[in-house]
Amino acid sequence: MKELTVKQLAAISGVTVRTLHHYDEIGLLTPASVGANGYRYYGREELLRLQRILFHRELGVPLGSIAELLDLEGKDQIGVLSQHREKLEAERERYRVLIETIDRTIEDLKGERLMANADLYRGFSPEKQAGYEAWLIERYGEPMRVGIESARKSYAKLSAAEKEAMGKELQEVEQALAGALRQGIDPASDGVDVLIKRHRSWVALMWGRPCRAEAYSGLADLYLSHPDFVARYERIERGFAEYLASAMRLHAKRWGDLADR
Repeated sequence: MKELTVKQLAAISGVTVRTLHHYDEIGLLTPASVGANGYRYYGREELLRLQRILFHRELGVPLGSIAELLDLEGKDQIGVLSQHREKLEAERERYRVLIETIDRTIEDLKGERLMANADLYRGFSPEKQAGYEAWLIERYGEPMRVGIESARKSYAKLSAAEKEAMGKELQEVEQALAGALRQGIDPASDGVDVLIKRHRSWVALMWGRPCRAEAYSGLADLYLSHPDFVARYERIERGFAEYLASAMRLHAKRWGDLADR
């Protein structure tokens, strides 16, 4: 096979010339030869190595760990490729389920079919949920670990009908609040406060314990500090994350723990 220049390899692989130069500099992918003119040339072996690098990158392996993995692979490239295939097959199935979840959510939002609460989270990675919980515990300490476990046990005790009702209630409250934002209604208004009281009651039910004012205000801070929450609320309505958090803080300051009694 004719050797390829770095520009030719970049063209067929989709990897930039700059990246290929970087891979050479760190010893991850060295060219088969370098001409007297300084041009890098890549043969079949280097092309296959680049493919394996890209497989590892697609599967989320940090760049610093790839060289070691390539060395461990040795001649057993078929076995490694088979493992990659298994992981990709699993991901394909997960994405298929996620697409179904998106379609059902769209139908639910259009009012065409009510989506079961349990179906809201079909296809999401357990690892992502575990990572999210770890982030909370790291940020807020041991009390958060206890709170997460308590909420999990409390939610597990609910019947399917209760879980369904909870999902519907949250959707209704969030859509009503998003509507208030679109209408330019002040988050300190009485109408918004009534909706926020429903939201606070929903949180208390999810937690399985009263939602104290300090905790509710802290939850508002949490909504703005984690990108997943911000992204979720911004999908509902632009500016909704800040609007919701502001309304929650105002409610907590206005009513304190009276709403729990």
